[in-house]
Amino acid sequence: MTPTAPAHIRVRGRQLLGGNLSGLIGGVLMVLVVLVAVIAPFLVGQQAGHLDVAVAGQGPSAHHLLGTDSLGHDIGLRVLVATRLSLLLALTATALSLLLGLAVGTLPTFFGKAAGRATDLAISISLAFSGLLLTLFLAVVFGVSTLGAVLAVGLAGVPHSARLVRNLAKSVESREYVAAARMAGVGKVRVLARHVLPNIAEPLILNAANTAAGAILSFAGLSFLGIGIQAPQYDWGALLNKGQSVLYSNPLAVVGPGAAVVVAGLALNLLGDAAARRVAEGAAPAAPRGKSDRSLVPVSPGATATVARATTTVESRPVLDVAGLEVTYYAGGRRIDAVRGVTFRIDRGESVGVVGESGSGKSAVALAVAQLIERPGHVRADRLELSGVALHGTRHGRHLAAELGVVFQDPMSSLNPVRRLGNQLTDGARYHERAGRAQALRRLVDRLTTVGIKNAAERVGDYPHEFSGGMRQRAMVAMALMRTPSLILADEPTTALDVRTERQVLELLQDVCDRSGAALLLISHDMTVVKRACDRVMVLYAGRIVEDLPTSALHARAAHPYTRALVSAVPGIDTDPSMPLTVIPGRVPDAGEAVVGCAFADRCHAVTSRCRTDDPTLTPLSAGHRVACWNPRRSPAAHTTTCPTEVKDHG
Repeated sequence: MTPTAPAHIRVRGRQLLGGNLSGLIGGVLMVLVVLVAVIAPFLVGQQAGHLDVAVAGQGPSAHHLLGTDSLGHDIGLRVLVATRLSLLLALTATALSLLLGLAVGTLPTFFGKAAGRATDLAISISLAFSGLLLTLFLAVVFGVSTLGAVLAVGLAGVPHSARLVRNLAKSVESREYVAAARMAGVGKVRVLARHVLPNIAEPLILNAANTAAGAILSFAGLSFLGIGIQAPQYDWGALLNKGQSVLYSNPLAVVGPGAAVVVAGLALNLLGDAAARRVAEGAAPAAPRGKSDRSLVPVSPGATATVARATTTVESRPVLDVAGLEVTYYAGGRRIDAVRGVTFRIDRGESVGVVGESGSGKSAVALAVAQLIERPGHVRADRLELSGVALHGTRHGRHLAAELGVVFQDPMSSLNPVRRLGNQLTDGARYHERAGRAQALRRLVDRLTTVGIKNAAERVGDYPHEFSGGMRQRAMVAMALMRTPSLILADEPTTALDVRTERQVLELLQDVCDRSGAALLLISHDMTVVKRACDRVMVLYAGRIVEDLPTSALHARAAHPYTRALVSAVPGIDTDPSMPLTVIPGRVPDAGEAVVGCAFADRCHAVTSRCRTDDPTLTPLSAGHRVACWNPRRSPAAHTTTCPTEVKDHG
């Protein structure tokens, strides 16, 4: 019986080579090329350099399979020996291209968008020239030598690599998990190493393989033209150059080195494709149970799941104090006012909802509080304090990480897909508190247990894709609780969740706030969600607060026409299913439009001439109730679910 390799060795071999025939072929060819490069110079190096004019210019024979050149060198042996130099030069030039391309492509990560624009311009200008033309030009500039050829081929590949890195990094840097890492004060180098580069590894590996294969061709071309490797050194291109003179009498003199170039390029491309596929699949394998959890201390069944925060006394100082907040963008010579003079405060333990249509400024307020507004955005505020510490214009990374927990809208894009849950959710504790890995993981297991994830000690070794949508959102809440924050900022935390999971997440947020004493700022477009989870609601329209009132008063005492229209647009259990849904006519003004008077005037049923000339200020209407309207409704009569005088049927 023929012996076979153990199953685990066969499985690992298939995984390493990408699990397909092309990966196997590429691996075998690459192993052969490397073996020849290592062994051939030692075994046949002297014979390949031996001159024998007696056999010069002969064709293929049993002693010289590819024939001999004009000096009597064995062409076949020289092809084998040239493998080392050809491969070494190609890999050196590839490394130069990739390293410089990586450095240039990530410049905006360290120096901002101004550097990004300059980088894009430089890359675009470089790519306007043909790669071959650029290589030839640089080869002449650096001189006819081995070093000159390496610099020419390596630098000619930099623009392509830089453009690839720049485009890929730009797409990853816009993800929520990168924003969360920056908000937590994680350094730019660590953000690049842990979040950006792992997520763009697959195309970079493919690019490296293609660049290496192209470099082999480039060196062969330079040497073939006589401006590459010079005697007494020789590579495959130099052998091609010599072989062309005897092409008709001995075609194998050209076929031999040409075949070597093809085999090496094919091996690099196939192996690069397999390696890239393996990296992509490696981001989503079944996590080895227990491997990452050896240092964890199991959570006993009776262990408390509460967050350690004293809540016996309520401080008079608000958790979040905002006055005159403005968020402005400048694009194409236009001024875009996303937030216009927002003023509010949130006390400890208070749950506040922010509602409004898309474009009303809800997310801009949240991003400004979290200090995630980047240029060309500009934030200005008379006062912006979190737990008594001014945020605007100061170094605030550690304070934000300690006092602010953020639950983003889409947990799948908020969690790094190529890192295990335990590694990424403990970053804040390990970075800011210098906590050990075991200590941070124990705390994470406690937090995951708190938010209702079973077998938390085992699940920390899983990847985000191995969790359901609801479980990922629970994990996001657990991450927000890793440092017992004073304020939890939840931006659309129930979007795309089913009704049952939505209710569980809202109840979880309420329970967490009740236990920890943390305040909650819940941003949503769903009035029902806010009514269920919040004590107070702020209604935003066109970047301003138009009403601020207790949630319990939404139906009975809502005073602004926009608030009443939003409530009316939500169908209730007694809504007639045969009737079209109620909608608000018109649209929210564009943030770049100049608004004169009340921004809601064009959609309001009670508009007056004053509404079109004077902008109403947010003034108290009663205790805990503010409204910005020239004609607020003061009647305490209950609100109905349909308001035909205030909204228009677009059915």
